[in-house]
Amino acid sequence: MSDYQNTPPPPPTSAGASDDNSIAMLVHLSGIFFSFIVPLIVWLVNKDKPEKAFLNANSKEALNFQLTLLGAYFISGILMVVLIGFLTYAVAWIGGLVFAILAGLAANKGETYRYPMTIRLIK
Repeated sequence: MSDYQNTPPPPPTSAGASDDNSIAMLVHLSGIFFSFIVPLIVWLVNKDKPEKAFLNANSKEALNFQLTLLGAYFISGILMVVLIGFLTYAVAWIGGLVFAILAGLAANKGETYRYPMTIRLIK
């Protein structure tokens, strides 16, 4: 396991902590409507800013989850030929909705949420 998986970044402690928590929450919840676009933009803007470690970690986590979910949708689309894809698409959509809400709530409290069953492409 890498250090990224073992040690979550500390929650923000500056005056902008509330802002970072709110932005991190919006990053997770934006995946419901905009897929990986918002997490990608937030990560690219903040990846080189050490004072934004909390926001950076949350955007990477949301980006990895949304890319994994996109792969699940793609595979489900192919499997729709044999009808099981309709079920797997529904399960992926409901899972994406539930996990995004849980992650948004955790980020709003200043916690880093780790999505289950996620392929970590961005480290």
